[in-house]
Amino acid sequence: MLGANNAPLTALSLWKEGILGIILGIACIEIFQKRRSLLRVDLLDMLILSLIILSFLLFFFHFPLSPSDPARAGTFHFLLGFKYDFVPLIAFLLLRRVSWSTDFQEVVQKLLLVLGGVIAILGFVSLFASSAIFTFFGYSDLHSLYVPGGPLAAFQQIESLGIHRMQSTMSGPNQLGMWLLLPWSIALVRRRYTIAVIIFVAILLTFSRAAWIASGIIFIMVLWRSVPRKLFFRALGGVFVASFLAAVVLYSYAPGIIARSVSTQNHIDRPLEAMRMIKAHPFGLGLGSAGPASNRVSDACVHLPEGADVTWAQDRQNLCVFRGDVQVQPVDRVCQCPILPENWYLQIGVEMGLLGMVLFIAFVILMILRSPKGSTAILPFIGVSVAALFLHAWEDSAVSLSIMILLAVSFSALRRE
Repeated sequence: MLGANNAPLTALSLWKEGILGIILGIACIEIFQKRRSLLRVDLLDMLILSLIILSFLLFFFHFPLSPSDPARAGTFHFLLGFKYDFVPLIAFLLLRRVSWSTDFQEVVQKLLLVLGGVIAILGFVSLFASSAIFTFFGYSDLHSLYVPGGPLAAFQQIESLGIHRMQSTMSGPNQLGMWLLLPWSIALVRRRYTIAVIIFVAILLTFSRAAWIASGIIFIMVLWRSVPRKLFFRALGGVFVASFLAAVVLYSYAPGIIARSVSTQNHIDRPLEAMRMIKAHPFGLGLGSAGPASNRVSDACVHLPEGADVTWAQDRQNLCVFRGDVQVQPVDRVCQCPILPENWYLQIGVEMGLLGMVLFIAFVILMILRSPKGSTAILPFIGVSVAALFLHAWEDSAVSLSIMILLAVSFSALRRE
């Protein structure tokens, strides 16, 4: 690390990609030794390959290039978009062709259970730790803001309430909520209820409404698998009543936790804007034009309601501040804000057009329909896929790679059968 208010060293932040590269390299050696597995291509493989081919076609014929340095800027945007959209799918494509030992999935699930408990406990500790500790280790002293090329915020807050949202070791509370769906699923299936309670409380404290919905769906699916139908419907009714009462009580005492006017409005306006973009550009704008890749190469924009105080940002000219629809900072240039549809499927649509969006939705549906019976990994996959209706849920590599690798192991056993 470089110290306070500095982004982490790139070489250190890419450790996940380095490990994945080693795993895929070993997998490729095994695959080429057993070349027969390369020839068995099913519909899942064809959907992934079709998406990749489509992305390259868009890059060569329709990618929005920068007028100052078109080739270099266009390639960088494409590579960023490829990293977020396709690296996990390629990992699934390759690793499902490898023969995994029968004990591997058992060991990994136990490890994820322990790791989930540790990360949740670290999250509890971080909620009460001084912000000075985090800035000492290189986090930003800002909260709730992402600055491209800058350090991560130590905390995110619920708008003006000042309540910290748990993010533990992850880059944000939404990312933590998405990752915790994996150990949450394992804990429920394996009936490790103590760890399940710890993880569930951590999910609640992320205050990620999408993670709340996803965790509830996973709980219902596990309940469906585990109990007789008559008992299931009784339990389901009890869960809905308890959830409704909890929501009413929470809204009565702290309505901002659920309502969040600014965030809720963004979840309405941004998908509608993405739909208009897809209508205007049915063949897409190319990888990197929307979502987390767009966030990496655009200005850091802060949208405040009309009449809001903006003096707090005057000493941070790297922030683009909007009061309503009017840019009030900086005054010497026009800011280029990221395109964030707040929906992974619409993000794919903006990047790769209607065809790309249909192919990706078909891939998600087929993964669910063809998942091996009893596969635990399909539960967080479904949870994140539902959350992707409200967030860029697949953006975090810890989430996408963990789930896709476990699914590859499950599909590998099914493929051998």
